[in-house]
Parts: sequence; structure tokens; C-alpha cells
Amino acid sequence: MSKSKGKQFSKTLVWLMLIFVVLGLGGFGVSNFGGRVEAIGSVGDTKISTDTYARALQRELRARAAATGGQTMSIAEAQSTGLVDAIRAQVISNAALDNEMARIGVSVGDDQVAREVMRIDAFKGPDGSFDREAYRYTLSQNGLTEAQFETSLRDEAARSLLQTAVVAGLNPPETYVDTLYTFIAERRSVSLIHLTAGDLDAPVPDPTGDDLTAQYEATPAAYTAPMTRKIAYAWLTPEMMADRIEPDEELLHQLYQEHIDQFVQPEKRLVERLVFADMTEAQAAWDKIASGEESFDDAVAARGLSIDDIDLGDVSEVQIGGAAGQAVFALTEPGLAGPVMSDLGPAIFRVNAILAKQEVPFEEARETLAPEAVHDRAVRMIADKMSDFDDLLAAGATLEDLARETDMELGEIDYTANSDQGIAAYQDFREAANAAVEGDFPEVKELDDGGIFALRLDGETPPTLRPLDAVRDQVAEDWRAAETARELAAKAEALKARVENGEDMAALGPEVTSESALSRGGLMPQPLSDALFALGAEGDTAVVPSGDEVWLIRLDAILPPDGNDPGAEALRQSIASQASQGIAQDLYSSFAQAVINAAGLSLDQAAINAVNAQFR
Repeated sequence: MSKSKGKQFSKTLVWLMLIFVVLGLGGFGVSNFGGRVEAIGSVGDTKISTDTYARALQRELRARAAATGGQTMSIAEAQSTGLVDAIRAQVISNAALDNEMARIGVSVGDDQVAREVMRIDAFKGPDGSFDREAYRYTLSQNGLTEAQFETSLRDEAARSLLQTAVVAGLNPPETYVDTLYTFIAERRSVSLIHLTAGDLDAPVPDPTGDDLTAQYEATPAAYTAPMTRKIAYAWLTPEMMADRIEPDEELLHQLYQEHIDQFVQPEKRLVERLVFADMTEAQAAWDKIASGEESFDDAVAARGLSIDDIDLGDVSEVQIGGAAGQAVFALTEPGLAGPVMSDLGPAIFRVNAILAKQEVPFEEARETLAPEAVHDRAVRMIADKMSDFDDLLAAGATLEDLARETDMELGEIDYTANSDQGIAAYQDFREAANAAVEGDFPEVKELDDGGIFALRLDGETPPTLRPLDAVRDQVAEDWRAAETARELAAKAEALKARVENGEDMAALGPEVTSESALSRGGLMPQPLSDALFALGAEGDTAVVPSGDEVWLIRLDAILPPDGNDPGAEALRQSIASQASQGIAQDLYSSFAQAVINAAGLSLDQAAINAVNAQFR
């Protein structure tokens, strides 16, 4: 149990640190708030700093952008979807827990925080060991002091301990798990008739003029051109400048150092660690292994563990640390080391493979780094010119003037909501194009790749129903598809009626296929599976259209879950786990709200609005 909790604690800290290093330290200008507004509110005696709220908001917006291929979510979109409210609720909840931790005196020791700080790759030097100067520099570059960062780690770890205490031991009722398992794992047998256009008694004829008119009038949205905005723009991207730029040697060396962990990797080993309660127990296990009485795997099983439980993956000597690291890296070939004291107690280590140190010298890495160096230099050059371009526009220059007098290139686009090519592939441009008003003066805006653009709305055409003559071929094709689907559905319904009147399905004419003991999702396309498991009793039938095909299905048997399915227990455990998580989440939310209510919540809406305004 103690090992499990330690492992969970470690994972929580690793997750937190990855969030801070990868997302949360990305250069957000939190100093904007420091001189004017320090907090957006408080829970009890614990203030909710503007920095904390701003960083949480920034992290989530960046995470959404990363998950959508770089498409930036505006603060307005985040507010409309409830994301901002959710983030604010989370920082309030965290503050409430911090206040409760302070009240009851729960915290995490300095040694544990120090160990976790030293494990973060961003704070390591070329040799893989902790580099205090790198630690200080990284934090200072992102507006954090060591004390602030370590306090954040400590607070999150304390919250994790409280969360574990609140929700530990929660299990859903067995009847709940059984009911869900029976429903999800239920199997069904089915007979099917598959009908396509080739099964119709006669081909669908060509549409008449009246048919076309009816189709056109029934579905006008299909033939309506979207609103089109005629937009002129001037733009400049790093890619446009790439062929004019030579890589900067100083920047190449800087990039090499920034990516040093990619080019210089210390010796590592694939390691498993089996921890014991004390050194006596560890020595006894070692003696049995050494004498051949049992294997290392036997010792693992004897402790009720699996190999996955003890696997450390590929680790360096520094990551293992202390005497344990020295013992593991003293081996010259795969084997066992120990028993030796580790950070979790006495342990025996097994080395499964030795990964040699890898080093790519700067000269070899140069070609790999050159494109990034060129891009970075182009971004800086564009940024340096941006104010000049703004000044030209402010002085009355047109987009055409910009294209003639600067490196910016002129373009035009008939922009619609579906435009996604060329400059319209940029979310920043699409947002500006959607917001543009005819008569507005162009202004220079940034693109997410470091480029810039300015646009002018020259005209707007509202959504317009195209004339029938202009879309006649499309209307005819749509009519044929609709008529084919209608006739197939009619034929399937006629066959269904005959089956329901007692006729043998196999004697109806079309080929009948049968499938037995199908699980949910086991019949494709998906609408077929959905329809099959929606039928209530054996013998029930249904007509299922899907595109230009139609199926007639009959439910032949409802079968219980397969008791011999090797995945059955895993499914039950998954159901129980999800149910436990749901119960835990509800309980924890109720606990957090109770803590907030008891401590008292105060919010400064003006401060919240000020933070939100920084993202507009």
C-alpha cells in the first residue's frame, strides 16, 4: 500500500512539473498584473493571485491550441464555451484546498520537493545532472522565483494527499457494475438482407423537369452559395524570407545548447527496481536468487507485484541517484545489483539492457538546426519591421503600397466560412476576416508562425441561392440519390411486412446472411449495430438505411455475456474503475465546495476582467 501511494505521489508531481515546464512557463507577461492587481479573490485566508489565474488560463488555452493543430482559441470563445468559468472554478478549488491544508497543518517535506525538482529535464546540464544555474535561469526567464515554483510543487503535492484521503477506498456497488457489464457485454445474433441500387426492379429513371424543381425547392440550402467576403491582404511569413537568409552561427550554437538533451544523451540502462520493507528482507531475497532457489521474477511475484509495477524504463545514473545509481551503473553487462538503499528503501535492481552514451557534435547537428535558425531569424526580422509597416499604414499607405515598398506580398481572396487554403489556413487571419468591417483602415496583425498580415474588406456578398440552371447537374444527382434511397427503403419495408406476417426470411428472394453472438459495435456500418441492439425482443425486425444502401435485419437471439471472454474481467474492472472515478469526482467536488463554504469565498470581478482582457 505504501509503495502504491508513493508511486501515485511521484506521478502527481511529475504531471504537475510537466505542466509547469512545458505549458506553464511559456513566457506569459504576468508582471502586467503585479503592480496593480495582486489577487482575483480569496478563500478564507488564502489569496488567489492574478498570476495563478492567468497562468492557469494560459496553460489551458495553449493546451487547446496544441490539441487542435495550432488553432488558437480566443478568450471570447473560451468564455462562450464555459472554459473560463471552469478554469476559475479550478483555481478557486485549489485555493480552498490550500487554505484547508494550512488550517490542518498538512504539507510535503523539503527533501521530496528537492528530489522532484532535480528530476526535471529542463533543469539539467549536458551531463544529465541537475544544474542550479539552469534552474534559476529557466524560472527567472518565465517570471518565477525558486520559492514560488517550489511552493507550487509543494501545494500541489499537499492537495494530492488530501484528495487521496478524501476519496480512498471508494467502490461502486456490485449490482451497479453487474448491470452495466451485462448491458455492455450482451451479445446478439441477427439475420440480414442487404439491398443496393442493383436490387431494384428497375433502374431509377432520369428526373423530369418537375422532379428537378421539387428537389431544388425542397433543399435550397444545398444550392445556396455561402456569404462571401472579398478581401485584399498583404502578408509576409518566415517561409517567404527563408531563401534570403543565412543561418546565424551564434543562434545555431544557442539552439544546439537548447536541444542538448537531443544531441547529447548520457549512458542509460533499462532497469527494474524491487523494493523491500527492510534490508534483512532484501538480503534474504538476494540470497535465494544467488543460490538459485528462486529467480528475480519469483521474488517479484512473491511480493504480489508484476514486472510493470517495478519497471523504471530507461534511466541515467543521476535519475536513480546515490549508492543505488552507482551499483546499477557498476555493472558491465545486464544482471542484478544490490541489495542497496534506494530513495524508496532497500532494493534489488535488475538491468535488462545497457544503452551507450550518444553524442552528436555541433558540426553534425548543424544541418538539422539550420531550418529552425533560419525560421527564428526570419521571425525576428519580421518583428523588427512590424512597427515600420504599421507606421506606413498610419501615414495613409494602402496594402498595394505596402506590397510595392516592402517585402510584404499582395493577395486577394473570396473568403467564406469554408475557406482554409493559403492565408485562410491561419486561424488569426480567419478571425480577422470574420471581424472585418468595410471602410476600416488596415492594421498589421501577427500569424501564429511569426508572420504578419494586414487586410481590407472590399465587399460582401450575402448567402445567395444559385439559379437552378447553374446547379442543374448537382440537383439531378441529388434527386437520383434520394429517389434510389426512397425506393430501396420501400422495398425493404415491403419485405419487412412479409417477415412480420410469418414468411420465411430465406424465401423472400434476396440473399440472407446471418451473424451470431455479436457484441456491441460488432456489426458494421455502425447504424446497423445501433439498430440491432435497439430491438427489444427476439423476432423483431428493422429497416436500416445508410447512404445509398438499405438493410433489413431480424433479431434472432439475445445472448448473455461470454463468460470465457479473456477481456471480460478487464471490462468489469474498467466499468468499476470509471464508476469509482465518477463517485470520487462527485465526492471530491462536494468536499471542495463544503471547504469553500466553510472558509468563505470572495472574488474581485474587476480583477478577473483585467486578467481576461490580457488575452484579447
